[in-house]
Amino acid sequence: MAEGRFRPAADPVIVATVATLVALGLIMIFSASSAYAVALHHDALYFLKRQLAWLFFAAILAYLAYRVDYRKLRRVAPLFLLATLAALALVLVPHVGKVAGGASRWIGLGPVEFEPSEFAKLALVLYLAAALATKGQKIRSFTAGVFPLCFVTGVTALLVVAQPDMGTASLLAFIAATMLFVAGARIAHLAALLAVIAPLGYLLVRHDPYKWARITAFINPWKDPQDKGFHIVQSLLALGSGGWHGVGLGFSRQKYFWLPEAHTDFIGSIIGEELGYVGIAVIVALFVTFAYRSVRIALAAEDRFGFFLAVGAMAAIVIQALVNLGVVSSSWPVTGVPLPFISFGGSSLVTSLVAAALIVNVGRARKSAMLPQARARSLAATTYVPPRRASLSR
Repeated sequence: MAEGRFRPAADPVIVATVATLVALGLIMIFSASSAYAVALHHDALYFLKRQLAWLFFAAILAYLAYRVDYRKLRRVAPLFLLATLAALALVLVPHVGKVAGGASRWIGLGPVEFEPSEFAKLALVLYLAAALATKGQKIRSFTAGVFPLCFVTGVTALLVVAQPDMGTASLLAFIAATMLFVAGARIAHLAALLAVIAPLGYLLVRHDPYKWARITAFINPWKDPQDKGFHIVQSLLALGSGGWHGVGLGFSRQKYFWLPEAHTDFIGSIIGEELGYVGIAVIVALFVTFAYRSVRIALAAEDRFGFFLAVGAMAAIVIQALVNLGVVSSSWPVTGVPLPFISFGGSSLVTSLVAAALIVNVGRARKSAMLPQARARSLAATTYVPPRRASLSR
């Protein structure tokens, strides 16, 4: 048989995992939002219909992200980041950015609103992946490797903090740290940056009564259960009521105006109440599976850009999921971070699906041959092998 090259099909495990998470999200959005939607819009399906519309748009963008040669994104990554930074700045302009809940995080285009900070995560991943792909061993240098990338990350995070949105800003820092770590950056350099950033972050939070109240509520939510600790207390009550098997799909009590943001940031609490700890365990297992398959794709990538792109996109989704579930279980201070694929929100859904599509794209782009022997030779010759931290530390 003559040898011929083909592009492998999309990773079926990742596709099935993401599809399951999205389907669960649609079910739980309807369940968590129906009462609120009737009271506010006289339509129990209001939020579900909006999520379905966003899903249609997100699916188109995800398909394009899956079909494009991801290597071409390397050239446009800086432009994408600049456009995102411009959008983050526009959010802060009066009468341009939409203010809600004391924060200016959205830009409205007629009936459509989007959140630039969500797209900032994807833009930063693309930029860092492109930069790390060219730096090579320079990442071991603080001035030539780590500092320039951390400076760009810091500028992006500061624009998000100004909205204010500490939750997304911290996610940007976690994503960047993950990508720098796997690129081979010295742990001493990352620790030094943390030693500088941590006190600044503390001062920023300590001198903001609203942010400091969230920290004190995290430490002891029962000290002020009717005000500062209200979110956490109601979330814990939801999880406690659900027990192991839940009270049943659709039978949540907390969604009847007790738990704020029940269909967005705290949808995990409603899942725990209606589907129990078993339901939460299924969600966690799906994200763990997604992370595992994404890492396998990254390790088999045929170039450095593909490796860092897959790692960064995976980190953007999985770290956000961990933070969200940490918030609803009172294991992390309250932040406005949605649960990827599941929470209501168009910008989050678009970003998450596109990020997942890029990971699958990296896996699909591996050069292979029809003959098993040729395929093995091709993978051995082209697969990018990430640096071993032990050998680089010498």
